Amino acid sequence: MVRLDDLADVRAGDKGGTLILAVLPRGRAAFAVLERCLTAEVVRAHFGPAVAGEVRRHVLPRLPGFVFRVPGVLGGGVTASPVLDGHGKTLSYFLLTLELAAGDGSPQPDV
Repeated sequence: MVRLDDLADVRAGDKGGTLILAVLPRGRAAFAVLERCLTAEVVRAHFGPAVAGEVRRHVLPRLPGFVFRVPGVLGGGVTASPVLDGHGKTLSYFLLTLELAAGDGSPQPDV
């Protein structure tokens, strides 16, 4: 198991009630692990019942990075949300706590 925080940085933003997460790997090996293990389904499960719809993953191999659209977790967006973090900035840290089963018998990526 490896924590996402060991492989990448995450930035968060908002579009209404949708959380936008940019995941930026710290190297080629980290990108390869995340491309294989950090799926939309894994992100959806990590955020749990707060997600209201399909999580979408966009792979940006030339950046390299990933963008996830996570609907519903912001409770309606900045002007409509009763939560303290309507922009979702603290949710980027929450994603960094995600543990991934990156092992396929190969050594962990050197970041």
